[in-house]
Amino acid sequence: MNIHEKYIKRCIQLAKNGLGKTYPNPLVGSVIVLDDVIIGEGWHQKAGEPHAEVYAINSVKDKSQLKNATIYVSLEPCSHFGNTPPCSNLIVANGIKNVVIGTIDSNSIVSGRGVEYLKSNCCNLIVGVLEDQCLALNKRFFTFHTKKRPFIFLKWAETADGFIDKKRDKNSENLPNWISNSFSQQLVHKMRASEQAILVGTTTALNDNPTLNVRSWIGNNPARVVIDKTLKIPENYNLLNGKELTIVLTERLSKNSTNLLFEVIDFKKNVPVQICKVLYKYEVQSVIIEGGAKTLQSFIDENLWDEAFVFVGNTFFENGLKSPKIKKAPIEIQKISTDTLKIYKS
Repeated sequence: MNIHEKYIKRCIQLAKNGLGKTYPNPLVGSVIVLDDVIIGEGWHQKAGEPHAEVYAINSVKDKSQLKNATIYVSLEPCSHFGNTPPCSNLIVANGIKNVVIGTIDSNSIVSGRGVEYLKSNCCNLIVGVLEDQCLALNKRFFTFHTKKRPFIFLKWAETADGFIDKKRDKNSENLPNWISNSFSQQLVHKMRASEQAILVGTTTALNDNPTLNVRSWIGNNPARVVIDKTLKIPENYNLLNGKELTIVLTERLSKNSTNLLFEVIDFKKNVPVQICKVLYKYEVQSVIIEGGAKTLQSFIDENLWDEAFVFVGNTFFENGLKSPKIKKAPIEIQKISTDTLKIYKS
């Protein structure tokens, strides 16, 4: 690892502190180095607040050191006025001549413009250090801006004998049939706190009456998305309580209310593609598809997903609703106490 990789890696570490808090902005970290010593660092903490470069520059006590220092940043410094002034201008204004960048910003309002501004002001630039890692850091942001859809996570729990739920009848309770252990459930809530939205189908909403919020972790609740073609879900169910922004995908027109939005789609056409278009409209950069089996399989069959997390519990149902099927091998397998977590990439 060379010296530039060393400090871009630190930028990536810092940037991850903002996961789940910076939407719609990307995750960015920055460090300022003089004679192989970090004299300042920072990360973007929340949309509307200062960017990583601002925190890094402001943390340097002796600003006279900046003219001889190198600023490292995981993503190209912005060059436009938004909620905050351009970071590329700030770098130049502080006399920083050496700039090392992880990757170019894919957002059309930034892409390449920050680099050009720095070059035109006689900065010495190195671009593309640990680029793959910097791209992976902002996989949600880049997918949203390049593919015009959210980054899609699939997630479900299945029994050791391959079932996602027990058989249900009219006498069954509207509660989940838990499969995974408490450690896996905590990890799921950590995932929820990191992503912008979470989606379930009608059957899951009716059978489990889920809240789809963050309980076993600290963080923001995701927006909730539910497929309800004919508006079957009772008004007193958790998903319709108005406590969190909820988008209902339906074929029937209905009046919006506080935190409850209805979007009409055509169920005779490609539903996963239409869902992505609706989420893109609401600037949702990431979504977890949590169920049920039919909804999950529809995204798999359309090859419209990016990563999948399958928790295999140490339980047996013997019969019930079969779990979805991904026709490829997992890229990683982890043990979570009595559970096995299989991770897939599209």
